[in-house]
Formats: sequence, structure tokens, C-alpha cells
Amino acid sequence: MSGPLKDIKVLEFTHAVMGPCAGLMLADNGADVILVEPPKGNSTRFLKGFGTGYFWFYNRNKKSLAVDLKSDEGKEIIYQLAKTTDVIVENFGPGTMDRLGFSYDKMKEINPAIIYCSLKGFLSGPYEKRHAMDEVVQMMGGLAHMTGRSGDPLRAGTSVIDITGGMFGYIGILQALYEREKTGEGAYVKSALFETCTFLMGQHMAYQSQVDYTIPPMPERISAWSIYKIFDTADDDKVFIGIISEKHWERFCSAFEWLDWKNDERLSTNNGRIDQREWFLPELDDRVRLFSKAQIIANCDEYHIPFAPISKPIDLFEDSQLKEGGSLIPVKMKNGEVVPLPKFPLEYKGQRISKVYDPPSIGEHTLSIIDRIGIQEDQAEELKKNQIIHFDKTDNNV
Repeated sequence: MSGPLKDIKVLEFTHAVMGPCAGLMLADNGADVILVEPPKGNSTRFLKGFGTGYFWFYNRNKKSLAVDLKSDEGKEIIYQLAKTTDVIVENFGPGTMDRLGFSYDKMKEINPAIIYCSLKGFLSGPYEKRHAMDEVVQMMGGLAHMTGRSGDPLRAGTSVIDITGGMFGYIGILQALYEREKTGEGAYVKSALFETCTFLMGQHMAYQSQVDYTIPPMPERISAWSIYKIFDTADDDKVFIGIISEKHWERFCSAFEWLDWKNDERLSTNNGRIDQREWFLPELDDRVRLFSKAQIIANCDEYHIPFAPISKPIDLFEDSQLKEGGSLIPVKMKNGEVVPLPKFPLEYKGQRISKVYDPPSIGEHTLSIIDRIGIQEDQAEELKKNQIIHFDKTDNNV
């Protein structure tokens, strides 16, 4: 592995999205990330429905160590690895790592310089021992209310809080690594779903504090911009258009040859157009509906007007920006198919992060990992026989 985090060693005890996302960011940026999973495999591998893609997106560039953490022999493997580990990432339920014998205090005793990142439902406080999931905190954190319509709360269309919470965990790890460079000391870092959600709600909380009414959900909001909405097209499709400056408005009128509106003083400013919304927006809907989706996109693109097609996930595989900009990376899926999936969304020194490993098979790297702590192949065979570890020599990536 190469990248800014090269030589950083990570033990990852995670499942689902939040923890694996933090681990993915470390792995994509060059860290040596070992995913610790049971001999029968991480439960996320076997999810169906909307969980089908979790494991295969969030676990590239990682190595798999399949070991029984409840066994004495399995615990000893982890303790030995912890001696040379820089970072531990875990998102198990409250108290689980303590019960397994892998608490921060225990790991710090083994390695005082270790950085230990816990990703939980809640930070310290009355709720901290509760279990939580992305959708739980979207509901209690106000996001579902703001996403849906009045009386119909709606979760966001991706695991936005899991992902963002994982990002905050990653940020905390980077801070701890930076501080350790100066002090030599490790640190305990904690990120949580609920507080992540409320951080995202901060702008709405600030808005609420300044008005004497309950602020409406986003679909019912009065936008700060006169034109900031989805339009129907002549070919029964949809396009979003946003006009957020007077230059945009002038270009918008020119693009569609609406000279009458371009010269209409009532519509010359954003606030003026908001005042005229009652008649203006319905007529705008009618005018835009005369054009096809392709015509609208071409006109807006030519005149540098903010616009967006209403894309589905399947459309992103063929998106020219993603394909030609090098933002997709081929990843081998569970069924053996190679699929282009999004890269880490950052250019670093003019470069994009690439893939070194596909998501690992169960225990794919077990032999090479335990070899680091002096466990030879004959010992490994015995441990496998006793179901302490799992490996497959044909898959093992040494």
C-alpha cells in the first residue's frame, strides 16, 4: 500500500456501515487495515435487501483475519497484534469490546501509544448505553422530519449518518495521530450517530432560534432563491434548476429566449421574483415544460446555469464526470462480477486514491497476519482444526 497513511497499522472490529466506513478511509489512504471477523465471516457479508452492497463497498483495500474472539487463543492473537498496532476501530454495541477483553484500558496497557476509536450510537450522556442505528437517530435527531413532509417523516436515501459518523471518527483518528507525533501518547476517540445527526441539524436549530414559528420540513420550505426546484419536461422527465444570482437569471432568460421576462422590472431581482411567485412560478413551469430534458440540459450547460438531471444509482455507472474523471474503481463483488464503484472523493497532491485489494474473502490473509506474531503453519492448522481461526491457502494473499 502507498498513500499518506502508509505504515499505519489498524485493527478493525466492525460491521455494517459506520465502522467499516472509517476503516475504508484509512485503508484507501494507505493504512494497513486488518478486518477482524469471525471464522464464519462478518455478518455484513450475508445481508440482503439494501444491505446487499455494504460489505463490498466498505471493505476494499483491507485484509481479513478470521478468528474466534471468544476463545483464549483468539484473544492472545489480538493481544500480540496490538503490540505493534497504531489504531483500533470498533463499532460493536455498548460494552461488547469490554466483555470480549479488548477495552481501551486493556489495549492501552498492552500498547500505551495506541489510538482507539469507538463508533457508537451516542456520546457520553444519559443515552450512551442505548443501541442505535442510522434510521433511529435520523428520527430522533430531526433529520427525518426535515426530509419528509409534515406528518410524514422520511429517512434520507442513503446511510448518511453512518457515513458521516465514520468520517468524524476518521477525522478524530487523524487528530490523534498528529498529536501522537508530538507527544508520543495514544488517545481514545469516540464518534456517535446521534451527535453527528444533530451537528447536521445545526443550521436548522440556528434558524429555529430566530423565528417564532416551527420551521417547516425542507420540501415545504420557502427557499431563499426564487427558482430552486424540479421541473417537468416535454418528454415526461424531470430536471432540477437553481437560479441563485441575477447573472444566472439574465443567462437563464437568454438561454430560453425569454426576452419579455429579461426586461420585466418585476423579475429583475431575486426578491422581486419571490414576491411574484404566485403567478410567476406556475407560468415558469409551463414554459419549461415545452422543452425536452436534453434541450434543457444543453441550454443550461451552455449558459452556465446550475442544473441537474434526476439520476438513479444505475445512471451513475455511465456518468461521464465519474468515468472520464477517474472517480470509479473496479471492485470484485460477492458473485465474482467486477463493478465500478466510487473512489475516495478527494484529490491529494493531484492524484486520486486507487485500489490495491478487492474486498477480502473470509480469512484470506489469516496466515500472513498470524505469521507476524510467530505462529507457524503447523500451529495454524491446529488452530483451524479447533475452529479458532479460518484460512484458505488457495485464497491467502501473502
